[in-house]
Amino acid sequence: MCGIVGYFSRSEGNLKAPLDQALKALSLRGPDKQVSRILSPHVGLGHARLSIIDTTDCATQPMTDETGRYTIIFNGEIFNYRELRTQFFADKKFQSSSDTEVLLDLYIKLGKDCLQHLNGFFAFAIYDAAEQSIFIARDRMGIKPLHVYDDGEKIIFASELKAIFSFPVKKEIDFDSLALYLQLNYIPGTSSILKNVSRLLPGWYMTIDKKGQISKAQFYQVPFGDSRLVPETPESYTAAKAKLRTLLDASVERRLVSDVPLGAFLSGGIDSSIVVSLAAKHKPDLNTFSIGFKDEPFFDETQYANLVAKKFKTNHTVFSITTDDMYEHLFDILNYIDEPFADSSAIAVYILSMHTRKHVTVSLSGDGGDELFAGYNKHDAEMRARQNNFVNTAVKTGLPIWKMLPKSRNSKFTNVFRQLERYGVGLKLSPKERYWRWCAFVDESDALRLLKNANAVNKSEIETRKAAVLKFVEGKNSINDVLMADTQMVLPNDMLTKVDLMSMANSLEVRVPILDYTVVDFAFTIPTKFKIGEGHTKKILKDAFRDVLPDELYTRPKRGFEVPLLKWFRTGLKSLIEDDLLNNDFISEQGIFNLSEIQQLKRKLFSSDPGEVHARIWGLIVFQYWYKKWFA
Repeated sequence: MCGIVGYFSRSEGNLKAPLDQALKALSLRGPDKQVSRILSPHVGLGHARLSIIDTTDCATQPMTDETGRYTIIFNGEIFNYRELRTQFFADKKFQSSSDTEVLLDLYIKLGKDCLQHLNGFFAFAIYDAAEQSIFIARDRMGIKPLHVYDDGEKIIFASELKAIFSFPVKKEIDFDSLALYLQLNYIPGTSSILKNVSRLLPGWYMTIDKKGQISKAQFYQVPFGDSRLVPETPESYTAAKAKLRTLLDASVERRLVSDVPLGAFLSGGIDSSIVVSLAAKHKPDLNTFSIGFKDEPFFDETQYANLVAKKFKTNHTVFSITTDDMYEHLFDILNYIDEPFADSSAIAVYILSMHTRKHVTVSLSGDGGDELFAGYNKHDAEMRARQNNFVNTAVKTGLPIWKMLPKSRNSKFTNVFRQLERYGVGLKLSPKERYWRWCAFVDESDALRLLKNANAVNKSEIETRKAAVLKFVEGKNSINDVLMADTQMVLPNDMLTKVDLMSMANSLEVRVPILDYTVVDFAFTIPTKFKIGEGHTKKILKDAFRDVLPDELYTRPKRGFEVPLLKWFRTGLKSLIEDDLLNNDFISEQGIFNLSEIQQLKRKLFSSDPGEVHARIWGLIVFQYWYKKWFA
């Protein structure tokens, strides 16, 4: 895994200096070597390398084929590269043992059709000197990022925005994206926080021709609504469990290829435990890593991780930390983020990645299971919301009461009141709007009130962006529609972004076996009832490995760790809020936010009824820190 950056200038001009500066900006993604090459008066490519497969100089990038026509930069791994090499190039003598060289040769042989043969995660670009064109592609699920800047004069593409900032570019805030960010704490879809910057969507490729014209096309889509849905019978459920085990086992085995030390995250939850159980079959000396919380025993799950590690005889390491340890690295995280992203659980992922990197260079992870197999509370809530029953009527009727009661995540009762209000509000909405509301912290009107000039937001554009996701939500008995929407919005823009950013900030490659496209395709051909029902979430995933995993994992409560933002905001970060990032004078001078609304949020933050305000404040802090770094 690495970092890539390249440019296409529509007028002749050597951009070698900013290209080299961009590689320095990507050095944590690729600490082993940074190389840039100017390939024509219009094109330059750069690569920051984290050596994983073939660590020799033979695999250095940018890599050019023997004819000198094609040059590649590649971020990611192609896990089936050995099979592809045997299938397509049995008689060829390669210069390296890398997956990069196989990928380059496969593109030369098949063109864009090579994408259908790749099993892995990737963002890569290939320059064709004869055609003077660049071919760029991103993996099916969006595990690896790719940002594209186009101001009409030049096109710049890179793994991270900070690399693009190394070039002479115009930085102008996209207020449509900011409005969505203020709802979700991340930015969905193709858009960026900046005008002139977009993201290449998962499962898409793009071509820049010799005139600088861009064309895009999709090469993969999750098979939502596939006609091959398995019938709902006990026999088909048994067969589906067996197939899922086979697919996951093959996926994990593929992801064990590495020429550097490899391990696995182990939280003690079902998903990471399944990955570890399978990896340990193929790698008896598997290293596993867990994070424990000294001062938050309620959230400490290391006892379950220890059970799994003991059962599968892994070399297990527990990193026991305090919330002060997380607080200590808060500003490291804020400094690394180059586009507002405010999922606070990223803090724990950063700490885990930092400690894991001291032992291995590659780690497997259990990410993706909740989105594919309905593992979140919101999935259970959606199933219940689609039923006509007395409970739903009572919750809707009691909504005025729930609105008056104190709400926060800090106690059992206030959290129940919070959930009742959230559920009651959702029941009054259409399935499409309910999905969006349950993904967000606040509704659109609350977000827009924060902006000093709400008229700068194009509401029609906001609706168009939302519609790109909500088109999948149908509101029928099956909630595969909600899971499909999750794979298009939540998974690539929140969950996978979080893992990529925080692992790469520590030069650690993280592989996600559950998101192998063969597993994804299978997950969307089975009925909803195989995944969720009668209070059970991720049913088939749990049942498929029930005879393998410790029994205790099936009776334990599900506890997501809650980063103590509220506590920090009222103590150590209070000065940052009051005297710096949300200071009245700075807000007024900045001219982006409505001062009275910011003041109201701060009053609520320090009240006895904070509700979800800490998440909104965190989103504002992340944005303000980013703004000061890149604009002030």
